[in-house]
Amino acid sequence: MHPLLKEKDKTIVKQGKYHATGHQRYQCKHCKTYFRETKGTPLYRKHLTEQQITNICKHLVEKNGIRSIERLTGHHRDTIGTLLEDLAEHATEASEYLMQNIGLSQFKCDELWTFIKKKRKHLSEKAKLNLKTVTATATPP
Repeated sequence: MHPLLKEKDKTIVKQGKYHATGHQRYQCKHCKTYFRETKGTPLYRKHLTEQQITNICKHLVEKNGIRSIERLTGHHRDTIGTLLEDLAEHATEASEYLMQNIGLSQFKCDELWTFIKKKRKHLSEKAKLNLKTVTATATPP
């Protein structure tokens, strides 16, 4: 959940839902801006539902290639590549989600991050740093 949503002073109110993904939309009454509940997560500004992203992650764990995932899911390879970059930038949170909601082991998550490092040679510095911290704490099976 976004840190601003924890405020109790009612400066942030619900303002409907995004129709395509079903995410809650909020408005800050102070600065008059709108934002999604997914701000600061890998789901932010994605036109994919959480279920579609989970499906892509499952295919990644099975070591399917990006083009293979493109054929299986019907999403463009650039969309999948961008998702990989965003997952790498939020590697710690994504690992927790994958272990809790999908039931992956720490070893499987480590394999996923290794696969992402291998496939995405041009990761941002933030993504490289997060992947390094996540894979450094991984334990063998």
